[in-house]
Amino acid sequence: MAASCSPSAQQSAASPQGRAVKGGKAEGPEQLRVLCYNIHYANPPSKDKTFIDLDAIANVIKKENPDVVALQEVDVNTNRSGKVHEAQVLAEKTGMKAYYFGKAIDHDGGDYGVAILSKYDLLETHTYPLPDDRSTKPEPRVLATARMRTPGGFEFMFAVTHLEVRREENRLMQMAEISRIVNATSLPVIIAGDFNAKPDSETIKRLDTLFQRTCDPCEPTIPVINPNRTIDYIAFRPTDRFKVLEHKVIQETYASDHLPIFAVLQIQPQK
Repeated sequence: MAASCSPSAQQSAASPQGRAVKGGKAEGPEQLRVLCYNIHYANPPSKDKTFIDLDAIANVIKKENPDVVALQEVDVNTNRSGKVHEAQVLAEKTGMKAYYFGKAIDHDGGDYGVAILSKYDLLETHTYPLPDDRSTKPEPRVLATARMRTPGGFEFMFAVTHLEVRREENRLMQMAEISRIVNATSLPVIIAGDFNAKPDSETIKRLDTLFQRTCDPCEPTIPVINPNRTIDYIAFRPTDRFKVLEHKVIQETYASDHLPIFAVLQIQPQK
C-alpha cells in the first residue's frame, strides 16, 4: 500500500538535506538522513496495551528531520490501535511526501507489518514474504522495498525488514532471501530494520557480507532503560556509494520498547 500525502507535505519535502544553496541551486554532495524505528505499534510500554501515542512517535521522527524512515511493528486498521492507518497518520504528522506499508500478517481485525516514510516520490514498491521453517511456528516476516530518487537525481532502493525473533536458522533463511532480492537490482540499496540479532550472531555476519553497517561497534538499542543488546541496524551497499557522516542511537525511552537509530549518509559519485 503506497500513497502520497497532502500537497502541503509535498511542498515541505522539496528541498534537499545537508547541502549548501547558492543561486537557488544545491551545491556539494547530497546527504541522506535515515531513521530506523521499531515503534511497538505506537504503544508506550509504560501504558495500557490499548493506549496509542502516535504524536510521541511523530515527534521523535520530526526532531531528526529524516529523508527516509524505516518502521517496524506498524498497525493498520487494527482494533487495538483504534482502526487507524499508522503509516499514513505518521506520514501526515511528520510532513512526509509518501508512505508505503508492507503487510506481514493479519492482526486484531486489521494488518500488521513494516512501513517506509519518504520525502521523495516512491517510484516502485514491493513487499516480499521471507521464508522460515513453518514447523517452528514463527510469525511470518517480510521485506518491503521502495525505489526512489533524490532531488539531485540519485536513484536507490530503500528496504525495511523485521526478522524472526526466536530462531537463528529462520533468520538465516530470511537473510538468504534478502540476499537474492538485493542482488537482483543494480541500484544502490539502503536497508534498515529490527534484525533480532546481536552483532556477533551468524545473522549479522551474513548481513555484513552483503552490506556495510553504519555502526561498528554498534550501541545497544534495547531495552530502552539500561539498554544492553543491539538488534536494530542501518546498512548500505555498495560501500563506495556512501560515506557515513553520523550514526547515533536516540535516547528516547517513552514512545516505544526500542531505541530509534539515525544515520547521515553522504552520497558518493559513481566511479
